[in-house]
Amino acid sequence: MKVINESETKKALVEEISEENVQKVLEKYDTDSNVRKVNNKIIVLLIATLGIIFSLFHVYTTYNPIPTLLQRAVHLLIALAIVFLLYPTYKKQDRSKIPFYDWILFGLCILSCGYLFMEYQALMTERGGIPNTVDIIVAIVTVALVFECARRVTGWILPILALVFLIYPFFSHASWLPNMLMTRQFDLGDIFGQLYLKTEGLFSTAIGASVQYIFLFILFGAFLAKSGMGKFFNDLALALAGHQQGGPAKVAVISSAFMGSINGSAVANVVGTGAFTIPLMKKIGYDKNFAGAVESSASIGGQILPPVMGASAFIMAETTGISYGTIALGAVLPAILFFLGVIMQVHFRAGRSNLKGIPKPDLPRVKEVFKEGGHLLIPLIGLIFFLGSGVPVAFSAIYTIVLTIIVAAFKKNTRMNFKDILSALEDGARQSLSTIVACGVVGIIIGVVNLTSFGSTLTSAITHLGAGSLFLTLFLTMIASIILGMGLPSIPAYIITATMVAPTLAEFGVPILVAHMFVFYFGIFANITPPVALASFAAAGLSGGDPMRTGFASVRLALAGFIVPYLFVYEPALLLIDPTGLPMNAVDFPFASILDILVVAITSIVGVIGIGAAIEGYFATQINTVLRIILAAGALMMLIPEPITDIIGTVIVLIIFVLNFVQNRKVQKSIA
Repeated sequence: MKVINESETKKALVEEISEENVQKVLEKYDTDSNVRKVNNKIIVLLIATLGIIFSLFHVYTTYNPIPTLLQRAVHLLIALAIVFLLYPTYKKQDRSKIPFYDWILFGLCILSCGYLFMEYQALMTERGGIPNTVDIIVAIVTVALVFECARRVTGWILPILALVFLIYPFFSHASWLPNMLMTRQFDLGDIFGQLYLKTEGLFSTAIGASVQYIFLFILFGAFLAKSGMGKFFNDLALALAGHQQGGPAKVAVISSAFMGSINGSAVANVVGTGAFTIPLMKKIGYDKNFAGAVESSASIGGQILPPVMGASAFIMAETTGISYGTIALGAVLPAILFFLGVIMQVHFRAGRSNLKGIPKPDLPRVKEVFKEGGHLLIPLIGLIFFLGSGVPVAFSAIYTIVLTIIVAAFKKNTRMNFKDILSALEDGARQSLSTIVACGVVGIIIGVVNLTSFGSTLTSAITHLGAGSLFLTLFLTMIASIILGMGLPSIPAYIITATMVAPTLAEFGVPILVAHMFVFYFGIFANITPPVALASFAAAGLSGGDPMRTGFASVRLALAGFIVPYLFVYEPALLLIDPTGLPMNAVDFPFASILDILVVAITSIVGVIGIGAAIEGYFATQINTVLRIILAAGALMMLIPEPITDIIGTVIVLIIFVLNFVQNRKVQKSIA
């Protein structure tokens, strides 16, 4: 039996994960943390001022909107300008100063933004959106700036993917292409006019969602962090679960779920909470690969957890036309099943290996945690209230930011002064850069897809390969979503998969909400799926584990998450909706009946617990191999939405659970 006390906890943190190591992991796997540390105070002040003004611009334009194209241009191009000041050209470059060419690139971003303002009226009224030579030159320069920023901030994967798409329309008329890929011939004006002068390219719905929703919620997260919400979540998780069987791993799941829902970055969440939880898991006896897997799987799960869902829920609402409330409510049960699957595997692994938790005297008490920081939950409750009351999403975010400042003032330890508020405004701008840049690059993909109809071509290809089988088409859609989501933050991953592969499911009459939730899940799970599993690799960097083994352990832990999307395709009641009798593109769904929801919820919960027990080979005590196979089969039958499979699966699972419980009682009596 292994237990730890408070002094050992502190010792583990100091010995195993130093602040320097945390920063190294961040810079290696979370490229948007790889920023300069300029020594010149004037430049530092300039960058801070730009960030603060950038944040205030979004607050101002929420209440005083400007033309859509111009608002999105400012959002993207000023973000690019800040990126060139903050991010080095390459990792080993001297970060204490900004080279002259980055000042030139900074200036080009400003000029590109200014050019659209100067030419906007002429473009709209005189040229009808048709580009002239200068427009094309500025567009080419701007696209190049976006590619370079994306390379610095997100790494190579997303820019290379976008470059492949950008090259396609130049050759899409070539006779050597397969017939299904051939289009009419496009010239420079067609391609770069689409990308720069319309709201269908760089300034598409991806940037539209970023400027309207994502930025404001990232800013909200910055204010929450400044108030001490991260510490409150960690302390609350410790108080609730730290003493239980395998306590530190459960703490990791709970705290990562809370923070992941708000910050929307799987890798940053892994590093932020994993620096605290991974050493504790290893200290009580968890394998280092498993410890890293717990942190990474919980961190990506935070992005499917309402109410914020890493801001992806708002983009889904924008993309589909479905109300935010319907999406958030629909996401509740699948998220519960995902985290239940992770928690149960953690619990059963701890039981099998006899891993105990942290002694209660060494842990904070729930009452004390709420006394110190419980008031910080008021802004989250307020957010849910605002959104549920029909307040526009952008207004809700701003109201909640103001509420956070007011509520934080209730306690001295959470109170924000004027300097803290300015710092939160700057932090929000900095933290948004990677998402803005990624959405800009995704805009290139969207622009090409809209110009060439490539999306419908991909849909036809997947449908053809699916050979009329819904299940096979779902499987192929899953693979496409994971591949397209590799190495990407959750938001651009969803936008790409929603644009390119979600329409495939419409061919089978899958409702639009179900289709988008399906690709959303698997686009996110790409962060833990080898061979490119950035969240798992970051966790391995902290735990000292093997990156690939940590990745496969993460997939195993998140197995329920890989099953649940199939389940809600075949049984939409899991999303609380009843699409019966409605067209597949309907956006207003009636709620499923209470009975349908209860049946699918109960059978799914028991099935997920059964899968966890079968994977770990433990329930109340060890389960032998034969019974594990039978238990897994019974649990999977419970997840098939048919009455007969539910009944058979329930009988199998309950019989094995009862037998295992009785066996454990006998063992305990013999020991006594």
